[in-house]
Amino acid sequence: MTAASTSATAPTRLVLPIKGMTCAACVAHVEKALAALPGVAQVSVNLATEQAAVQLAQPLPLRALVQAVDAAGYEVPTTTQRLRINGMTCASCVSRVEKALGAVPGVLEASVNLASETATVTTLAGVSPGALARAVQDAGYSAQAESGPTAGAGADSADDAARADPAALLRRDALLALLLAAPLVAPMLLGWTGLQLMPPAWLQWLLATPVQFWLARRFYAAAWRALRAGTGNMDLLVSIGTLAAYGLSLYLWWVQGHDGHHLYFEASAVVIALVLLGKWLEARAKRQASEAVRLLGQLRPATARLLAADGEREVPVEAVRVGDRVVALPGERIAVDGVIRAGSSAIDESMLTGESVPVDKQPGDTVAGGALNATGRIEIETTAVGAETMLARISRLVEDAQSAKAPIQRLVDRVAAVFVPVVLVIAALTLAGWWLAGAGVETALVRAVSVLVIACPCALGLATPAAIIVGTGVAARRGILIKDAEALEVARDIGLVVFDKTGTLTAGQPQLAAIEPLDLPIDRALALATAVNQASTHPLAASLRTQQKSGSGTHFGTSETLDVTQAKVVPGRGVSAVIDGTEHPFGQARWMQSLGVDMGPLRARADALEADGHTVSWLARRDADGPRLLALLAFSDPPRAQSAAAVRALHAAGIGTALLTGDNAGAAARVAREVGIAEVRAQVMPRDKAAAVTAFRADGMRVAMVGDGINDAPALAAADLGIALGSGTDIAMHAASITLMRPDPRLVAEAIALSRATVRKIRQNLFWAFAYNVIGIPLAAAGLLSPVIAGAAMAFSSVSVVTNALLLRRFRAPDDAR
Repeated sequence: MTAASTSATAPTRLVLPIKGMTCAACVAHVEKALAALPGVAQVSVNLATEQAAVQLAQPLPLRALVQAVDAAGYEVPTTTQRLRINGMTCASCVSRVEKALGAVPGVLEASVNLASETATVTTLAGVSPGALARAVQDAGYSAQAESGPTAGAGADSADDAARADPAALLRRDALLALLLAAPLVAPMLLGWTGLQLMPPAWLQWLLATPVQFWLARRFYAAAWRALRAGTGNMDLLVSIGTLAAYGLSLYLWWVQGHDGHHLYFEASAVVIALVLLGKWLEARAKRQASEAVRLLGQLRPATARLLAADGEREVPVEAVRVGDRVVALPGERIAVDGVIRAGSSAIDESMLTGESVPVDKQPGDTVAGGALNATGRIEIETTAVGAETMLARISRLVEDAQSAKAPIQRLVDRVAAVFVPVVLVIAALTLAGWWLAGAGVETALVRAVSVLVIACPCALGLATPAAIIVGTGVAARRGILIKDAEALEVARDIGLVVFDKTGTLTAGQPQLAAIEPLDLPIDRALALATAVNQASTHPLAASLRTQQKSGSGTHFGTSETLDVTQAKVVPGRGVSAVIDGTEHPFGQARWMQSLGVDMGPLRARADALEADGHTVSWLARRDADGPRLLALLAFSDPPRAQSAAAVRALHAAGIGTALLTGDNAGAAARVAREVGIAEVRAQVMPRDKAAAVTAFRADGMRVAMVGDGINDAPALAAADLGIALGSGTDIAMHAASITLMRPDPRLVAEAIALSRATVRKIRQNLFWAFAYNVIGIPLAAAGLLSPVIAGAAMAFSSVSVVTNALLLRRFRAPDDAR
């Protein structure tokens, strides 16, 4: 959630669920933490029920209570629920729904997105979707839990039809309204040529009435719900304005006896027709904007070929369990995440990673559900199903990003909260002003109607979310997952990108280049080093295991079996394990020094290898006789083919680069030289990486950190913007704001360029949304716009901001980043 979300206030008495308490001391800690908050009158914590009853003396944000419990070392269980909201039409509706949801007891935050018509609500555990839906209903709308049936009543039949196919219903109503309004407006256009073909009053009434009271029914229903809730929206403005024009026409016809040339039936009918046309075009554009999530959902097959003892059989994909084997034939989409156990094929993962070229996969390689099996039959052992698959996780990330609010939206929210009342006041002043000026009731009323009709809060509500939806959708198709809207704004202002080396700028698949044992055979030293690294996920460890398994490289292929116990990773230093009863550490030189290992006999050789750009690791043993050096191993890891292009693209965009690595200075300098990075910081511990990033930020620059490993997570979190390679660990991806679904550093420059383009669209949309109102309302009040022109401008405003956002789909990556 962003700061733009509502922040709920706790009621006078609240019961909080608490997790993590184990004894009376825990109870005392929680009570003390809550009692210390200003406004808390009394706290009672029950260990048996794991609940805290809090009595408040004054209003207090619920988030403050949760944070106090967290700071005390315990947890308040929360959950995030997503609702589909029906009936919203403008930014004022968004504000009202957020306020209604924020008032529900137990709601921490609520963020409503007009473009996707969804609400994302963070609540205490136990808050039901029904309670949220009732709050939305009381505010004048209806809500539907995304995984459940429609909640809340009160929606009319038009709403029900709209839920089935809103664009189709809007298209039908818009075309009918245009058809009925055409005979009313055509004579006005022909009148400019001197022809006088205005239909008689009775025919104008006959054409305008079904438009006013049948095709405009959605506006009245939404306006009535807003009035019942004590607020206003765009529908209220349209309803009041068109009914005023229609009523004035009846008065002039029935009471004043005017003929068809002095009535305003065409104004009410054409305004409604144009607004309906605009809403239809807007619905189409919003559907196009959110197509990324729909396309991701369509990738998942409904069935899978389950391989059982009696052969293959087709089953629903929900019936597949972890450990089951499934078969994918050529031309089929893979049903589950898993590991290939038999067969080989080229796999098209373009919709998941953005990589257009199919990737050859062999037994032992991983595959993701939704990818297309291009050439061969493969058998896959399932490792993830349902919500845990990569496809499901990608869909969640994209949906979360599209439903979140950018910080720039705060201004819009403040304006939307007062927009409709202000417009109604301006319309009333316009009516009174023209009437008092002697223009007559008829002219004054027409001017006021123009003010009501041209006001467009809908454009304000769509300006930001439409651009975010399109931008994050384009990013997802290119293999760039953006966690939230705030990341887009931060990425726009990045001045320095800090890269990790191993696995980021390099392939992370180093090869053993040299080994220097000390007083033991080479094959014994290799066997010990490989055994120690069995528990490590570091690329050097993976390289040793891969080479040993394949038998490639000098002295590999030994059949010696070692008894390995107590294997563990020492972050930022190396690994250790007990082999045949003796501890064997393996890792960096500084760690060996801290352990008291004498590296003198191999120091000169190590210096030469490091100066040549190799990464050197040391193997030792620690027993009753003290620590003793066994061998050094040197690895080489060349840069990825795309790394130099990525750095050039960033420099071309005016963004600086730096290299931050735990590796030795020689290896870091070699990679930096080859890719074009001038600033290098080598042999940096994980905790020091975060400090280095913080130091870069202290220089006044916004800093992005790019990494892929566990040791990069602190730095990713410390940066203004964390960017994780999808080939890395889940911890790194969790700490990052942007995840690159394929290990291509060029996507860093592309992600920043796309974020800049998206923020430009947001700012353009907000400019035009405000400009329509700032310019249009005074013109209408001054009598310079007729209701028909005002209605056309209002309809065009919403369509234009969504259409402008859709132009993001033409985004092209910088030349160096392609």
